[in-house]
Amino acid sequence: MNTYFPEVKKIEYEGRDSSNPLAFKWYDKDQLVLGKSMGDHLRFGVAYWHTLKNQGADPFGESTMARRWNEYDEPLDRARATGDAAFEFISKLGVDYYCFHDRDLAPEGSSFAESCANLEAMVTHAKQLQQTTGIKLLWGTANLFSHPRYVHGAGTNPDYHVFAYAAAQVKQALAATQELGGENYVFWGGREGYETLLNTRMKQEQEQMAAFFRMCVEYARKIGFSGQFLIEPKPKEPTKHQYDFDSATILNFLQTYELIDYFKLNIEANHATLAGHTFEHELAVAAAAGKLGSMDVNRGDPLLGWDTDQFPTDLYSAIYAMLELLGTGGLGSGGMNFDAKVRRGSFEPVDLFHAHIGGMDAFARGLVIASAIIEDGFLEDFKKQRYSSWKGPGTAALAGRSSLENCESFIREHGEPQVPSGRQEYLENLINSFI
Repeated sequence: MNTYFPEVKKIEYEGRDSSNPLAFKWYDKDQLVLGKSMGDHLRFGVAYWHTLKNQGADPFGESTMARRWNEYDEPLDRARATGDAAFEFISKLGVDYYCFHDRDLAPEGSSFAESCANLEAMVTHAKQLQQTTGIKLLWGTANLFSHPRYVHGAGTNPDYHVFAYAAAQVKQALAATQELGGENYVFWGGREGYETLLNTRMKQEQEQMAAFFRMCVEYARKIGFSGQFLIEPKPKEPTKHQYDFDSATILNFLQTYELIDYFKLNIEANHATLAGHTFEHELAVAAAAGKLGSMDVNRGDPLLGWDTDQFPTDLYSAIYAMLELLGTGGLGSGGMNFDAKVRRGSFEPVDLFHAHIGGMDAFARGLVIASAIIEDGFLEDFKKQRYSSWKGPGTAALAGRSSLENCESFIREHGEPQVPSGRQEYLENLINSFI
């Protein structure tokens, strides 16, 4: 496979002293970190949409990216060429996984039946490419936000006809994911929200979404899909009030509608910051509930209030994210996909490699540093000491065996608390010493 990126050879690990821009400085797939290979910890995946489908257009300018796989006139021919380019790219990058929306993989047809036929044709093509290369599907999903029919949402749409169309589309996307051996299936409610309460029954729309998810769970059971269902939080853009605002909002929704046993969360860094959180905060919220399933690794621009989907190069963010990941024991069947796109001015195909190499090296280095911090033990020791007072009467309070009267008796005996410092700057300095 040497058609679309002929100037690029297989990307190899050459170490931190290498001056080769098309080589890994930190990502050594087979390096053992805390008893597990770096590849198994990180489980990187290439996002089909941004990597292969992004053409560089923005609200103020036309496409800037000339991609040879887009030169075919017939939609299916173009889709097959895109698939060939995708697997050539992923093979040369040395990544094990990819992920897609149904309309990224196969073009929308002039009817639902034609769209289904297009998807079936491309599933056949993708399956052949997977068998040839050994690349696997991390997850599939359905695009329920781009087409004008979804202007008012999909599962939360006030029109049952649109709701049913979305459900039928997910049925096909789930079957495609199953056929390709997908290890997960993601739900991202790009337009599952509302602009104004003047025309919205919010409670009904959330009940609709719950019914939608129940049908998906039931269908997955019917076809024997054993992969993990994931929901991806996003706070805004394009819809002002999203029902999937952040991890806590989704967990509450799943608990309310008795769906908590069927879903985990796919956390995106840029979505976290749009919600006013850090990436590691959202990871920690999901992990605390036992629901951290997968990660979209990218970053936003703090000066811009929208989803810029830039490649992740912030080492501190990578370290903090890896501390959370290692603390959970890993992502299971999930992974870390690059829901990120090169900048509009980085329009040459080789820029796709530079971007992915940088992101992979950032998280590989973050993993190594986080593992060293964990092995040193200073963070855990500090936390252990900070919460040590809970070993006494606090144990009964946590177990629900205390009362307000007990607390008052404790205070009358012990008086005013002596509050210790949180030592945030001290801990931040220690983190710096590992870099």
